Amino acid sequence: MGAHLVRRYITEPDTEPDPRRKFEFDPQIGFGERKEREMVATQEQMNLAQLPVEQRDYCAHHLLKLMKCKRDNWPNFLGCKHEKHDWDYCQHEDYVMRMKEYERERRLQLRKKRIEAQAEAA
Repeated sequence: MGAHLVRRYITEPDTEPDPRRKFEFDPQIGFGERKEREMVATQEQMNLAQLPVEQRDYCAHHLLKLMKCKRDNWPNFLGCKHEKHDWDYCQHEDYVMRMKEYERERRLQLRKKRIEAQAEAA
């Protein structure tokens, strides 16, 4: 843990992507057909006014189900295990996808730097 911080600020600051900015490379590079990620919930299911802005993500439909279950089964806090598991799993999958995109961007920046160095040497 923390290796990305060392790369970001000490060893490779020019090739480490900034997670606060949009990525530099096109998301389609290296893929034939790649779908863009979309939120799953339908409009009647997704009442965004119920959720704070920081919780409106790709897993919001699972969170709405969990909140509805908690409301309907109020005294029984163990009645919503399945909904909680679905939301946690979705959050984990979203995290893994973001880390893969970050790593892909880092490798593309390293590749770009390596190609530029070879062009200068030649």
